[in-house]
Amino acid sequence: MFTGGFGLHYGCQKLGCMMIPAGSGNTERHIAMIGDYGTTVLIATPSYALHMCEVGERLGFDWEASTLRVGLFGGEPCPPGLKAEIEERMHIVCTDNYGLTEVMGPGVSGECLAARDMQHIAEDHFLWEVVDPETGEPVGEGEMGELVLTPLDKQAIPVLRYRTHDLTRVVCEPCACGRTSARMQKVRARCDDMLIIRGTNVFPSQVEDVLSGIRGVTPHYRIVVETANGLDRMTVHVELKPEAFSDSFEEMEGLRRAIEEKLKGVLLVGVRVKLVEPGGIERTTGKAKHVEDLRK
Repeated sequence: MFTGGFGLHYGCQKLGCMMIPAGSGNTERHIAMIGDYGTTVLIATPSYALHMCEVGERLGFDWEASTLRVGLFGGEPCPPGLKAEIEERMHIVCTDNYGLTEVMGPGVSGECLAARDMQHIAEDHFLWEVVDPETGEPVGEGEMGELVLTPLDKQAIPVLRYRTHDLTRVVCEPCACGRTSARMQKVRARCDDMLIIRGTNVFPSQVEDVLSGIRGVTPHYRIVVETANGLDRMTVHVELKPEAFSDSFEEMEGLRRAIEEKLKGVLLVGVRVKLVEPGGIERTTGKAKHVEDLRK
């Protein structure tokens, strides 16, 4: 049971918006509703928004001519490459929001268009702290650490100093947009999704950053970690765009090795890359699952 949509639903209603609760799945129906109702804003996970792009294109839906103009995304990280692709294909402006069910759901912070990598914290509702994940001690302003939140008006279940496991940094100087609330950097990694590969710390967000800079690669990927002959082995399944896929073994092998080299340069550990044909990475209507850890 996914509660993420309720906070946005009632919040937008309070602003006077007409909300159409669609749920997940049945993507063809969602696309039809955009056309039927003249929908202007799509609220979804970014991975599902990209899935809607693909389904709409197969159906011949003209995204550029649609009434849709804004995407409000949450539930999972939205790296710049993924956001740019959705904006280009859907012809909309995409923004992120951050929240978690334990402290009240969505609405902890929202993206500012003046600094696309930062989100304004709703300080009238949440007391924030940033601490060292290992010691729990506060870090200095602007330093990376684990976000700790205390909701100030949560009803029924009080929560004090909830450790989110999300890694971010917070700055307090006024924003170029004119707002004076503190801003947090978009969460790209967590304390508990860090992978240790042969003694090296690896975050999925590092893989996202590398792949987003390679032409011909889609934002869809899968990391598989397993043990072979007593050693950890990490394989990154990389999905190619149709124009990058070739029948030439030499071209594909050259691309595969180039991606491996770029990943090794950032991760500081050797990984295997497996190229996947367009559409070969399983899509999901919920949060995308990027890591499969098969180690016992």
